[in-house]
Amino acid sequence: MFRQMLKPASAFLLCLGFAACGGGDTPSSARPHSNPDTSAAVQAKSSIWDVFGPNTTEQTVKVNRYLWAASLDVLDFLPVQSVDPFTGVIVTGYGTPPGGGPAYRATVHIKDPALEARSLNVALQTQSGPASAATARAVEDAILARARQLRVGDGKL
Repeated sequence: MFRQMLKPASAFLLCLGFAACGGGDTPSSARPHSNPDTSAAVQAKSSIWDVFGPNTTEQTVKVNRYLWAASLDVLDFLPVQSVDPFTGVIVTGYGTPPGGGPAYRATVHIKDPALEARSLNVALQTQSGPASAATARAVEDAILARARQLRVGDGKL
């Protein structure tokens, strides 16, 4: 008796599985948290076998490694709160520079793979508000100088 019920139940489950894979198209406005980049890549897959093909959605890091290392070197007196090498953002907590003075915190954004001043953006803040533009510029200059030293040290000039 069990075998007689097993065949129809198996056929039903098999049909149910194929129906779940079926292609009713849901409008993009009804999809929760739809990311345009990933949804286009998913829609480009036409069969189940395309999933096992090569991954064409690889991320490449577009951050200059010398600027990244120099930023961490120059701001080593500040406690690092978060880093994201994929977007090029370094966020620090408050810390006092060597030699004393007011406590600062910094946010560094490296937005280009070139070793140039336009690739670097530094925002400094004191506990009483934003730091002066001259102080932020001095920190940017120190980071750029250290990045150049690191590049020359690698012998890739």
